[in-house]
Amino acid sequence: MNLQQILQQYWGYSSFRPLQEDIICSVLNGEDTLALLPTGGGKSICYQVPGLAKEGVCVVISPLIALMKDQVGQLRKRGIKAAAVFSGMGKTEIDIVLDNCIYGNYKFLYLSPERLGTEIVQARLEKMNVNLLAVDEAHCISQWGYDFRPSYLKIAEIRPLLHGAPLLALTATATATVKKDIQERLLFPQEHLFQASFERKNISYVVRTAEDKLNKTLTIFKKTKGTGIVYVRSRRRTQEIAEYLIRNGISADFYHAGMDMESRSTKQDQWLAGRFRVMVATNAFGMGIDKPDVRVVAHLDMPENVEAYYQEAGRAGRDGNRSYAVLVYNVSDKLEAEYRLEHHFPSAQEVVHIYNAIGNQFQLAIGSGLEESFSFDLNGFCKTFKLEPSKVGHALKILENQGLIAATEAVYLPSRIKFLASKEDLYRFQVEQAAYDTFVKYLLRSFGGLFDEFSPINELEIAKATNQSREEVMKKLRYLKSAGIIAYEAKSHQPRITFLQARAPERSLQLNKTHIEQRKALYEHNIKSMLGYAANKTLCRSRYLLNYFGETDNHRCGSCDICLELNKMGLSELEHETIQQEIKSLLASQGMDIRSLVQALPRFKEDKVLTVVRWLMEHNQIANQEGKLIWIGQ
Repeated sequence: MNLQQILQQYWGYSSFRPLQEDIICSVLNGEDTLALLPTGGGKSICYQVPGLAKEGVCVVISPLIALMKDQVGQLRKRGIKAAAVFSGMGKTEIDIVLDNCIYGNYKFLYLSPERLGTEIVQARLEKMNVNLLAVDEAHCISQWGYDFRPSYLKIAEIRPLLHGAPLLALTATATATVKKDIQERLLFPQEHLFQASFERKNISYVVRTAEDKLNKTLTIFKKTKGTGIVYVRSRRRTQEIAEYLIRNGISADFYHAGMDMESRSTKQDQWLAGRFRVMVATNAFGMGIDKPDVRVVAHLDMPENVEAYYQEAGRAGRDGNRSYAVLVYNVSDKLEAEYRLEHHFPSAQEVVHIYNAIGNQFQLAIGSGLEESFSFDLNGFCKTFKLEPSKVGHALKILENQGLIAATEAVYLPSRIKFLASKEDLYRFQVEQAAYDTFVKYLLRSFGGLFDEFSPINELEIAKATNQSREEVMKKLRYLKSAGIIAYEAKSHQPRITFLQARAPERSLQLNKTHIEQRKALYEHNIKSMLGYAANKTLCRSRYLLNYFGETDNHRCGSCDICLELNKMGLSELEHETIQQEIKSLLASQGMDIRSLVQALPRFKEDKVLTVVRWLMEHNQIANQEGKLIWIGQ
């Protein structure tokens, strides 16, 4: 079956998007490849098609459990055998999944990066016929990336176990430094990059300055049509803003990671189906959701880095039609960002204190806890130990970077079971334990493949079907588990912390303070870059983003708020930029009166120079001090 046939049969597409086929052919030729495709650019197709085209299993490394679960579900709906291993799964469950990938004709195995260092995973990978190693969110391997994860460094360690399988690294966002770092750390024999432009020509980037952000948000949705997302940092504010929009005639709902999974899933499905127009959410919403007709993505709180903003804004306009990415900004955002940098980034001593508090929370003795995983309620933890949630969040990142723990996002895992006993042993048990015979028969009749793999169950539905209480059903499941008849994992939906090393005593806990300072410096750089985007009043918004990602050969978009103002001036892009740069060059060294400035630019018409001067003054790039113009901008 050729590549187009695979694409048509499993995805229903008649042709590939730009660069997809080039990337696929590259890895099929055995070449290590880095692919940069924008959000919504079809990254998963780039490893799923070659994974199907070749014999063996495609191993996919991803840090996002929710996305892994979604990908496995989508592949299974298409009749493709896929499985995942991540934090929160029991050892028996992991063992069975890995065996199935060796002996069960599976095509895709998704692994969270913290599992790569475990002996069980490495031993099984060596036995697998791996046809491709795909590394999603590959920027996580770089210490200069905005979401560095040290567990990604173990990817290079497992490459010798894969018998020469090529590697495909994928990301939507990477600066020039990060692109180089990714390839070096993943042991590419030579640099090999495919990169689509970061430019999204159908998105108009806009910054609106407003003291009353709620009213400005209402105005945005009154003036535009179609579906939207509003991002804020606070869980509490998601509900407040959604209720405000509803009171003012805009259908809306809210979403955040503190809600139970059933509610989150229901709200997400209703929004996707168009039951309401606007989802007000924290950044827990949107990853892996492909709704093509989002017309507006509005941020009422400024993200901490340009990469996150670009990804979240990029959820608008995936159908190619005109859409808007709006950042509502005021001076309090700058003050808050500076405060977070000063007060929310923990010292080494505070990180040690938080590490000890985590150990106490789970009642771990010194020297215990290796590879143990625990549900983690951040808000409850902070209340118990009187800690600042933002500071704890940064401390968790630092502890991850030091290789002490792995922290994963909240993800819903339904209850699930698998029969461990052979059919002969099960029959014997049913004869000897007649009280369980009917219950066992119901499980076998209702859930397929229970002897091959774990199957999700709902204890309440089983209770209704068998005329028992939920507690009675759970008691029977626990008994069958203790008798060795089944493996049973109860549902969970909390974030999790896994100890990658046994709990260390405080006196011997050696943190790399230099690395902590580097992380703080990177955090400061990221905040300043985002503040620069928000405060920028002269450079096309699209060009600002493209320049940030190293794509310097670009032109102004013509549709952002900056460009729309320039369009009204009657100057070409080249004229405006040339005059502006010459004015900056003249005024940066000395002040000049307006007449002298015009005379110093004889090759431009006076009215055009005056137009640019007025525009620069309106945007606080030049000022008039005692009759002389001086440059005060960036």
